[in-house]
Amino acid sequence: MSNTKDIVAKLWNLCNVLRDDGITYHEYVTELTYLLFLKMAEETETENNIPKGYRWKDLVKKDGIEQLNYYRGMLLYLGTKGSGYVKEIYADATTSIRKPKNLRKLVESINELEWYSAREEGLGDLYEGLLEKNASEKKSGAGQYFTPRPLIESIVAVLKPQPGEIIQDPACGTGGFLIAAHRYISDNTGDLYDLSSKQQDFQRREALNGMELVPDTYRLALMNAMLHGIEGTISLGDTLSPEGKKLKNADLIMTNPPFGSKKGGEAVTRDDFTYYTNNKQLAFLEHVYRSLRKGGRAGIVVPDNVLFEGNIGVDIRRDLMNKCNLHTILRLPTGIFYAQGVKTNVLFFTRGMNEKDNTRMVWVYDMRTNMPSFGKRTVLTRDYFRSFEKCFGKKSDGTSKKNEGDWSWLKEGTLQTMENSRWRCFSRKWIADSKGDSLDISWLKDEGNGDTDNLPEPEVLAAEALNQLTEAVREIGELMKALGV
Repeated sequence: MSNTKDIVAKLWNLCNVLRDDGITYHEYVTELTYLLFLKMAEETETENNIPKGYRWKDLVKKDGIEQLNYYRGMLLYLGTKGSGYVKEIYADATTSIRKPKNLRKLVESINELEWYSAREEGLGDLYEGLLEKNASEKKSGAGQYFTPRPLIESIVAVLKPQPGEIIQDPACGTGGFLIAAHRYISDNTGDLYDLSSKQQDFQRREALNGMELVPDTYRLALMNAMLHGIEGTISLGDTLSPEGKKLKNADLIMTNPPFGSKKGGEAVTRDDFTYYTNNKQLAFLEHVYRSLRKGGRAGIVVPDNVLFEGNIGVDIRRDLMNKCNLHTILRLPTGIFYAQGVKTNVLFFTRGMNEKDNTRMVWVYDMRTNMPSFGKRTVLTRDYFRSFEKCFGKKSDGTSKKNEGDWSWLKEGTLQTMENSRWRCFSRKWIADSKGDSLDISWLKDEGNGDTDNLPEPEVLAAEALNQLTEAVREIGELMKALGV
């Protein structure tokens, strides 16, 4: 994949041209996407959805102010007259490029890239690499919608997407979970050729479903999906509004919802929810477990406050543990989502066949204590997740833990020390009696040795403090409201 990395580096260097035109980090990939889509369609011979006269070759042969004016009109035309994904990708598209020489430089540089190598290694992987590069730049703020690929791959590996399943991401960002699920199924079915024609069509057109709130991020998701041969339903909308009800009941949900409160502080507007809160993570958690079919499974990334927040937070966690078997919690290390600077976890659960008492035991894997703070200095790789995956076991629904079905060996609270005590089991009764249904469970002592190289970045610490303060203020506000103050 060295050629792909080289091309990604060259594409990212084009951001210097964009910056010279006053374009911010946050706009880089969106601007490049408009151009890359046209070039990649030419390279993959998939220009049939692009109207004639508005293709890459038409842009290349123009120059100077004529090229810039043509490009501006081109974006408008494709956003209104294109078809399928093309119209969606260019909907309301505008360019911030003001200098004709900068557009010419971008067009020439993209044209001169080694596209043969890129095709061989996969244009989808090239685009994923560009998205990852953008997310790794703290200045871009892109980490808020980009989930680290090693984490996605680990979640997909343990949940094992299967052909024929409806797979959903209600906060799909750039489409990382959906792409990884499609790749997992493809890798295990000979690029889908082991499936019947009807099954192949289902996988490409119906299996994958998602929703994204931010228009620019939505464009990136559509292009990412297209380059990976996916034509599933990815919608622009707010999952926490009535729009979210149209997401199909799913066999598998994998997601990393946005952090923070709903804009304006208002509660969600879904009339099919039992609990209403302006905490987006709690609301997304309720959406996920309510959207699973019986026997359906999920993996959802949540910040620590979801595990311990009081009031409605307790109600939602109890409802989750009643309706689902919450079988595993993965405590993630710090620095993974450094744009927000919050501590995070992954909750794994399976929807029960009934509505009550589905959670009996919760296994917790602590990947945080005595681990480095990940970032540019210590890069997160898939290898860090291998031990967790081994402990999780071979079954995707959480039923392959040690001595499943016979809990006579379990002492209340903790048992079964493995992997340097990072892996322990807790009974539902112990969680209720000892923790008041808080899931913020830890037992390892932090053996910090004063090595400042592993301390989080200052902005991470500041963001974490701000997040904790925000949660405290919200809880005080809810308490005052309950007291009628």
